[in-house]
Amino acid sequence: MSRDAEIITFGCRLNIYESEILKQGIKKDNIKNTSVFNSCAVTSETVRQVRQSIRKRKREFPNDKIIVTGCAAQIEPKTFSDMKEVDIVLGNLEKRDIKKLIDGNKANTKINVSNILENKQKLNSLVDGYDNRSRAFIEIQNGCNHRCTFCIIPYGRGNSTSKSVKNIISEINLMLEKGHKEIVLTGVDIASWGHDLESKSNLGFLVNKILKGCPDLNRLKLSSMDVIGFDEQLLEIITSEKRILPHLHLSLQAGDNMILKRMKRRHLREDAINLCSEIRKKRKDMAFGADLITGFPTETDEMFLNTMKIVDECNLDWLHVFPFSPRPGTPAAKMPQNKKEVAKERARILRGKGEEIKKLHLGSLVGKEVEVFVEKNNSGHTNQFAPVKLEDDFLPGSSVIAKIVKSDTAPLDTATIAAAAACSKVPSISAIKSYFPLNPA
Repeated sequence: MSRDAEIITFGCRLNIYESEILKQGIKKDNIKNTSVFNSCAVTSETVRQVRQSIRKRKREFPNDKIIVTGCAAQIEPKTFSDMKEVDIVLGNLEKRDIKKLIDGNKANTKINVSNILENKQKLNSLVDGYDNRSRAFIEIQNGCNHRCTFCIIPYGRGNSTSKSVKNIISEINLMLEKGHKEIVLTGVDIASWGHDLESKSNLGFLVNKILKGCPDLNRLKLSSMDVIGFDEQLLEIITSEKRILPHLHLSLQAGDNMILKRMKRRHLREDAINLCSEIRKKRKDMAFGADLITGFPTETDEMFLNTMKIVDECNLDWLHVFPFSPRPGTPAAKMPQNKKEVAKERARILRGKGEEIKKLHLGSLVGKEVEVFVEKNNSGHTNQFAPVKLEDDFLPGSSVIAKIVKSDTAPLDTATIAAAAACSKVPSISAIKSYFPLNPA
């Protein structure tokens, strides 16, 4: 029995974007009985989960052709080619032309992975819409020119490549026409956008062009950013333009300067503190999230304490915590290691700190009226990305004003806010639209 091909996606927003491109190709070429794994390589645990998922999938659909692509396939092709369940391994450059490689694999080899560091291709992909999503991710760049000592991703994505302003604006306007109300700019290192273009532009220039070229866009969000990546123009736009959502996720990784240097990060803890302080002075509703790693090689208790302190010094609202996981081939893997138990225990402590600040942030919203972007019929997020549960059902993609009546902080990332609509009894969705505009000024 023939069944449509399926894509199983792991990892980042960029992978979500690229999976949509794969879906378009699969639909166009009418590919059947195929499972495509778009993998992630950010940690060894993620790679293990991909392998586990492949085995499970083969048991469920034994007649499916199994294709593995994404960063893990690019970096560790033999890991997957050695699996009896896997038919073809595709690199990140090859994955956008699956049918060609399925049908034209004349060398009869499982591995189709080119040297991504030699890639000269320009970004010209175009997604025609996302199924069942109110927000849309837009790829503005790919790859990374930096070599943080813990990170393997540049070897999965290659060097930084930027998409043109024209293509980005066209894609965003298409997403708006398709009904997506919120746009998220994504990439591996979005702060590096424009450095490889003839104009040598920067991210602030791009964001300004987007806001001018997409007049119907009322909700623009930036994905994870390096502290050092905020140019003056970008800072000015972020703090003055209400169409940019007041939520920034920072790639901090650590709060101790010695660890930051050993990570080969390009900022110091003072840079992060000053950045958050300066932005909040000009835009008081700004919320900050951050990525942090615990147990990095040579990290002492004192160094870890500096990471704990920076949570308060930057006045962070959300934490994404990783215990250090050495990736073979990276400089950090060759450094004197902390015990896994130490990294995990520090991660537990830091996550506890994350729960404290999240509880404070959510609790501060009780009794206030906030704008909520609806993603499912009765749930969504505030503009600062606090999760909200609504008393009534609303149309996904709409913006409603809700009064927060209760905060409930369950463990880890399951916290929700119960909210009552300011006008809870309305006869229809259309009435809600008229009372709570979809595109507030």
